[in-house]
Amino acid sequence: MNELSELYQELILDHTRNPRNRRKMAAGCRKAEGYNPLCGDRVTLYVDLDNGIIRDVSFEGSGCAISTASVSLLTGALKGKSAAEAKKIFADFHDLVTGKVEAGCDLGKLEVFSGVREFPMRVKCATLAWHTLNAALENRETPVTTEGVEDK
Repeated sequence: MNELSELYQELILDHTRNPRNRRKMAAGCRKAEGYNPLCGDRVTLYVDLDNGIIRDVSFEGSGCAISTASVSLLTGALKGKSAAEAKKIFADFHDLVTGKVEAGCDLGKLEVFSGVREFPMRVKCATLAWHTLNAALENRETPVTTEGVEDK
């Protein structure tokens, strides 16, 4: 394993063992639920928007290492961003994990997920929180599942 792969693995393990922003947020924020029926990952995402800016974002749920690390890193990457910026980051992240772009696409720590493209079943794990984020930003009430989502 090369040095960069080891660093990426350490970052994923750190966010899996010590997820950031894992907490329920107070009433009044947007909330969406996501579920991956293939592996059982579940996430509830809370987004506090103020004039289109994400003031805070947190989550509750359980899942595999990839899913947990992804939602943990998502929460840190999006605070202070506009809803439009968050959607752009998701599009770039999605392109990265599905192999449409290579690492080095200016996603910072999120590039740790570039290796997921080698394991297509894990792409849904990595993107579950991001699809759930879109539902929260759009204030959709229907839970998100990865069942009908094309992550290729």
